[in-house]
Amino acid sequence: MPTPLFDLTGKVGVVSGAAQGMGQATAIALANHGADVVLVDRNLAGAETTAEAVREAGRRAIVADTNVSDPKQINDLFRRVDTEMRRVDFLGNIAGDGLLAAPEELTIEELQSVLQNLVVGRFAMCQAAGKRMLAQNSGSIMNIGSLASITALGRGHIAYSTAMAAVTGMTRELSTEWSGRGVRVNCVMPAQVLNPSLADRMKDDPTLEERFVRGIPAGRMGVPEDIAGLSVFLASDSSQWITGAMIPMDGGNLALNAGGSAGHLGHKIQSYSRKQ
Repeated sequence: MPTPLFDLTGKVGVVSGAAQGMGQATAIALANHGADVVLVDRNLAGAETTAEAVREAGRRAIVADTNVSDPKQINDLFRRVDTEMRRVDFLGNIAGDGLLAAPEELTIEELQSVLQNLVVGRFAMCQAAGKRMLAQNSGSIMNIGSLASITALGRGHIAYSTAMAAVTGMTRELSTEWSGRGVRVNCVMPAQVLNPSLADRMKDDPTLEERFVRGIPAGRMGVPEDIAGLSVFLASDSSQWITGAMIPMDGGNLALNAGGSAGHLGHKIQSYSRKQ
C-alpha cells in the first residue's frame, strides 16, 4: 500500500516510451502507487504488455500509438486524454530517438530529425500537458535528458548532446514560467541505462560495457527500474517544492568526471591518515 507521502491515488500520468525501458518502469511504478496511466508508444504490443501490468495493479490504462515527434498527433493524444481521463497530473516525457554520427559527417537533415524528436516533440508534450495542468493549478513534468545535457560525451553524440542541452534549457524556462502557477518541471539526466538498442551495441562491441562501468563509481550500468522511485517522487506531493532541478541518475558518473578517481585513491588516503 502506498504511504500518504507518495500516494498517487486519483492522479493521472501520461508516459511516453511506455512499451519498454524507463518508460515502462515509470508507468508501472505510478500504477503501483495509485495512478491511472496513459501509455504512449508506437510499439503497441509492448505498450499493451505494460497496460496489463498497470491493470494488475488495479489501475486504468489507456494505450496510444502517438508519434511524439509530431505535434499534431500529440494534440490529438491529449484531446483523447481529456475525454477518457479528464485530467493530467504527471507527464513522463521519455520517448525520443537520437543517432550517432561524427560531427564532420552529420547531415543537416539528420540533425533536424534528432532535434524534432528530442526537442520539438518534448516541448509539444510539455505544452499540451502544461496547458491542462495550468488550468487545474497543479501538475508535474519529468523530462528525460541525459548527462549529455550538461557535459560532452564524444563518440559521435553531437546531435544527441545538442538536443539534450536544449532539453535542460527548456526545463529551466518552463519551471520558471509555470512554478508560480502550480506546475513543476524537472529534468532527470541518466548515464548509460540498459535498453534494447544499447544491448545491441554491446553485442557488437564486447568492450563497451567495461568502458562504461569504469566511469561509474557505483560499479554497474543503470537498469530501467532505477527510475521507478524517482518518478514516483516527482509525481507525488512529496516533491512539491522541487522544480527546475537537473537530477543526475548516474551511479556517481558526473561526480567522477569532475576529475576524481574511483575507489583506490580513497583507500590510500585512509591508510595515510591512520599513520598520522
